[in-house]
Amino acid sequence: MFDSKIRGVIGPPLELAGGKIAALGVPPAAITAGGWILGVGACVAVSVRVWLLALVLWLGNRLLDGLDGPVARVRGATERGGYLDVVSDFSIYGGFILGLAVAVPQARLACAALLLAYYVSGAALLALSSLLERRHQKSVDERSLRLVGGLAEGFETVIAYVLFCVFPQSTALIAWIFTALVGVTAFQRVFLGARALTIGPTSKADD
Repeated sequence: MFDSKIRGVIGPPLELAGGKIAALGVPPAAITAGGWILGVGACVAVSVRVWLLALVLWLGNRLLDGLDGPVARVRGATERGGYLDVVSDFSIYGGFILGLAVAVPQARLACAALLLAYYVSGAALLALSSLLERRHQKSVDERSLRLVGGLAEGFETVIAYVLFCVFPQSTALIAWIFTALVGVTAFQRVFLGARALTIGPTSKADD
């Protein structure tokens, strides 16, 4: 919901930092890989209830995720890099919730519901992105994936995961609230995608 506004604030400093990192010869793939490793560490730390470490690693993951794009734009963005970045993000998003389910048994139902909401929202996002690519529609920004906005996006996910680490005793409540937000986002993406695909070229429903 706030991603576009947040990018307007943090985008310039990230671009500046990314340019300096690129000048050192660091490939964007290394930053993506480093961010993924930090993310995996956050998932493991969550599962064993080391909440402060999980918080630090999660924020480190998000920082590197914000830097690999600017570095790629300086050194030359590739489809492979964009693909691996998306896979990295989705694996950490889900792995973090799996770690919560291990660490907080009473929140497992809420975690399962959140993963289901992620699944539907992600399917709507990726399917629409693929179909728009087939229509050769231009992306609205520099990112590899065509994103359909919604109530819960990247910024809201960062905040929710921070809250999980700071208030682990409220994991179930936070998970249920975030599940509702992601569920609304999934509905928005399905609705907007269905509407967008009624315009312009048509294809068989079962394609």
